[in-house]
Amino acid sequence: MTREQFISHVEGTQKAFRRFLVALCCGDSALADDIAQESYLKAYLSCDIIKNEDKFKAWIFRIGYTTFINHKRSEKVFTDYDEARDIPSTYSSDSSFRYQALYSALNRLPGKERTSVLLFYMEGYSIKEIAEIEESSQDAVKQHLSRGRNHLRTLLNP
Repeated sequence: MTREQFISHVEGTQKAFRRFLVALCCGDSALADDIAQESYLKAYLSCDIIKNEDKFKAWIFRIGYTTFINHKRSEKVFTDYDEARDIPSTYSSDSSFRYQALYSALNRLPGKERTSVLLFYMEGYSIKEIAEIEESSQDAVKQHLSRGRNHLRTLLNP
């Protein structure tokens, strides 16, 4: 893939990719931007390995998802959830907290459920494509979607 082709693919996917990362980061747009930048850098450095350019979007989403997971694993938590819940946020989400309730509910979902829900409902990926991105089975993705919907329903409609 040439530099120009890579830039063209990035321009074609960056809005959807950023929207996915902001939702995955539960509204933390600064973190989402950092993960996007790191993901694009990783993709650019290894763009020679992609053989089918039609799968660029799924490929970059996979890189972004992996980068997000690696970031979460490396975070050091110094307080428990109950204490942290009462600390006011130091970042602002997009659109003046318009989706704060949704981001809060998504933040409470387990990682695989949140990712499956976001990829399926926000980005329109098929179950098969999500299974490839998450490196899991299609049955596992169906289970994550079912549980994720039930958890969101409970969290958003108390």
